Amino acid sequence: MAVIVTVLMLAGMAEAAGAATLTRTESSLLTAMNEARRAQGLRPLRADGRLERAARGHSSEMLRTDTFFHGAFSTRIRGVGVRAPRVGENLAWGVGALSRARAIVSTWLASPGHRANLLHGGYRIVGVGALRGTFGGHRGTLMITTDFAGR
Repeated sequence: MAVIVTVLMLAGMAEAAGAATLTRTESSLLTAMNEARRAQGLRPLRADGRLERAARGHSSEMLRTDTFFHGAFSTRIRGVGVRAPRVGENLAWGVGALSRARAIVSTWLASPGHRANLLHGGYRIVGVGALRGTFGGHRGTLMITTDFAGR
């Protein structure tokens, strides 16, 4: 009986490690992303806590260093324990109306590379890291990293 309880506790901890807690802004972005996917007949993405940590960490680093770059996103994603065969990343930043979820997703859909990531049918999970700060001299900038994983 003690073994079963221990196994169930460990399974619960593993499940909690993957749970995502999105901010309102991150949730709005995920909703807009999934609306775009549904419009193309694709399954919605599920938020993943590991990818969320990777995405938020990268958005934080870009704000802190006043840089905008992907870097070694595959290494960063794998570093949080995601072992999916395929990973991808979309970045964005915006101020004012250009920082709204629908504006960001529309911009991604207009860019072939970003569109391919957002609408890749094999992606199942995503981390959305959206943080506000000063970037490029613009106060109130929303810095966004979305890390995708799947097949």
